[in-house]
Amino acid sequence: MANKAAPDQKAGEAAANPLEFHVYGPRSLSSTSWRDLLSSSWKNSSYRRMVIACFIQGAYLLELDRQENRDGGTALAPQWWRPFKYRLAKPLVDDRDGSIYGAVLEWDHQAALSGFVPFRPARAPAAVVVLRGTVLRAPTVRRDVADDLRFLAWESLKGSVRFPGALAALRDAARRFGAGHVCVGGHSLGAGFALQVGRALAKEGVCVECHVFNPPSVSLAMSLRGFGELLGRARAWIPFVGGSSQSQQAAGDAGGESEARAALAQTGMGKWLPYLYINTNDYVCCYYTDTAGGTATVATDGGGKAGGGVATMLVVSKGPSKFLAAHGLEQWWADDVEMQVALNHSKLIGRQLCSLYA
Repeated sequence: MANKAAPDQKAGEAAANPLEFHVYGPRSLSSTSWRDLLSSSWKNSSYRRMVIACFIQGAYLLELDRQENRDGGTALAPQWWRPFKYRLAKPLVDDRDGSIYGAVLEWDHQAALSGFVPFRPARAPAAVVVLRGTVLRAPTVRRDVADDLRFLAWESLKGSVRFPGALAALRDAARRFGAGHVCVGGHSLGAGFALQVGRALAKEGVCVECHVFNPPSVSLAMSLRGFGELLGRARAWIPFVGGSSQSQQAAGDAGGESEARAALAQTGMGKWLPYLYINTNDYVCCYYTDTAGGTATVATDGGGKAGGGVATMLVVSKGPSKFLAAHGLEQWWADDVEMQVALNHSKLIGRQLCSLYA
């Protein structure tokens, strides 16, 4: 996460933290109000993207608040969900070191009533499970990097201690509110978790809306010189949990879109269409747009709903071009980012989807 410099302050005033919502957050994103009962902002796909990105930023800040001993009135995280009338229902905590890797946010009826919003606007989720990416700070970096290496080695996070916790939180939210009223979202490493717990729940026939920002893809890195030795060491250190990684890759490479769709039909998962947000200048996720040997159609119709594909992938057409900014979460709530729906064949999406059925 890149920090933005705090604005000038009057003499005698304390400088605002650069991660406060009014400093770092979106400039033109409206807060939830009674007007949303007449015309819900949540029906707008850009609004949904921006708000869910803000919620994920809140998950990052929950961990930073913990590390810097901020609570109550000094905590920064609540600023990122309160304007939209949500509350923290449950932090997702790694019991090994106490770090917070995600959160369950729920619609805050009391706060909404105080703002003259007696019920949830149309398409506003009842609950959102958000998962953060890697935080390169001493208190949590060991656990975060271990999961980074796990994905690097196996393209799977099922062996992580955090995976069952995230899956249980998402399953519980879907049980309580109904799958159609629940979202899951994540950024970077958190996007990898969000995509994989969403897939795992979809295998059970429960399809929740899934938004992943800069999801990790290691296939491009695997072609880099010297990566083979690193991959071997990572695989030796971190055991694989799940089906055969090699058979999954073979199924994705050879199976093709028709097999992926057939498997979707057989398992009742045809309604699960995750939204992937990609910046091609980000080395972490750019391989999702690779067309070589493509196997999975990624497309939408004019209304923004999936039109026969197996995922919806939105690629930045005008936005950050340098790596750190291109991988940053803040671009997804920016007012000036321009995106286009990808109309191509993505080899990696096909392989990941086929891995559901291995």
